[in-house]
Amino acid sequence: MPLPRRTPRVLRAATALALASALLAASACGGDSGGPSSSSDGGKVTLRFTWWGSDTRTKLTQQAIDAYQKDHPDVTIKGEFGEWSGYWDKLATTVAANNAPDIIQMDEKYLREYADRGALLDLRKADGLDTGKFEPDTLAAGEFDGGLYGLNAGINSFAVIANPAVFKAAGVALPDDTTWTWDDYARISAEISSKLNGKAWGTGTLGQNEASLNLWARQNGESLWTKDGKLGVSEDKATSFFQYVLKLRDAKALPSAEAVSQDLNAALDQSMMATGKLAMSLIWSNQLLAMDKASGQQMKLLRIPSTDGKAADNGSYYKGSMFWSISSRSKQQKAAAEFVNYLANASAAGNILLAERGVPPNTEIRKAVASKLQPADATSAKFIQDIGKELGEPSPAPPVGGGQAEKIVQRYTTEVLFGRQSPDKAAKAMLDEISGELK
Repeated sequence: MPLPRRTPRVLRAATALALASALLAASACGGDSGGPSSSSDGGKVTLRFTWWGSDTRTKLTQQAIDAYQKDHPDVTIKGEFGEWSGYWDKLATTVAANNAPDIIQMDEKYLREYADRGALLDLRKADGLDTGKFEPDTLAAGEFDGGLYGLNAGINSFAVIANPAVFKAAGVALPDDTTWTWDDYARISAEISSKLNGKAWGTGTLGQNEASLNLWARQNGESLWTKDGKLGVSEDKATSFFQYVLKLRDAKALPSAEAVSQDLNAALDQSMMATGKLAMSLIWSNQLLAMDKASGQQMKLLRIPSTDGKAADNGSYYKGSMFWSISSRSKQQKAAAEFVNYLANASAAGNILLAERGVPPNTEIRKAVASKLQPADATSAKFIQDIGKELGEPSPAPPVGGGQAEKIVQRYTTEVLFGRQSPDKAAKAMLDEISGELK
């Protein structure tokens, strides 16, 4: 059965990004160009600030904007926000039209893509931005090619999310996540599925996104991406990844292929994890609050299993939940940098935003807001603190075109689960397709 290469939305985004690249190249725009300039309107400055996210994020972000404008009456910040699904098409279009917002909420998937096209300012050279209270690993998440193109807005780590209520219903104890292996994960998941007999299953599948493949690669001496922007996982390791997916399927540790396929596209509150159909799944730690709210349950975060039972070998790292970036074409780079500095380092902003975008990377802000966090966010913050000494160096940012990896990994995972492709053939085809997307 032939596999679809791209969705129309991806095609539109790719076309817009290609146009952006051409226009930027034509204007000889580098990462430092544009330079700060003063406003001609009597010293008044207007900044455009774009982000994606929920109504809650928008409400809190606007409160932070209002507080900043109160203390900076000569600065007007115009918010431009929307849902993830349409955000990247719109951003690509504005960049292509040389009309990008001054301040951009950026995702790891597209950070290098925009930076390599000269659309983002190297924040190392931004006047008014202080990174002194950021841990080196959290800064490194936005660094490549000698520059800092995204300042971490929140930190998280890939994790297993567990529903204690499902464990209790199955009569299975929660695991010791400091010592468990992937064999333990499969055994526990299969036991839960067996005891609940179709009412719930032990786990969702690996391959829900590219992060699980990356962690699998990192545990085996590789990485999904290399520092020089290449694909870093071998066919051998990708094959073993899909073999493990089949192991879970054959042990009936996870739901049917049809159910898994539907779950990949389900809204959060309709997902099998939120509706109590799974005991475990894999998520980013900053998603715990949203999952608690969607499920009405108090979930628990567990470390990713390892191959040898050592938590320090499980491949985990601090990931930027999202980043603050500044357009290289902004005519108000200094003012934009000062606002980003406020978002990152001001206690006033920290007390408003709390951990909505992830655990604050500024260590002083993190301590200051700890007592104010909602229970799930406090749990996420503690989890991040607890695993700190076990983590490896940050994973390299995806290369240009790497943002398409998630959908490709999902698609070949379902091919394997349905039995339409063997692990080795799926691994080769998946890596070939991902490589074909890279620029």
